Amino acid sequence: MKYYANKNAQSNGDHEVHKETCNYLPLENNRKSLGDFSSCRDAVKEAKKTDSSADGCAICSPSCHTR
Repeated sequence: MKYYANKNAQSNGDHEVHKETCNYLPLENNRKSLGDFSSCRDAVKEAKKTDSSADGCAICSPSCHTR
């Protein structure tokens, strides 16, 4: 599954990580491709390499949503 990070922070400062099939996937110009991962945990881990405020989307990756 492909994952993307939102380039725009949420109101709490998080940059959410979304599956490519998420209804809340940001517009193409507002997202950063993270690559293909078998789990949201690996995708969030990848996103945190460049943005420590990365967090899983509450809708498409609830097991990785911590805030």
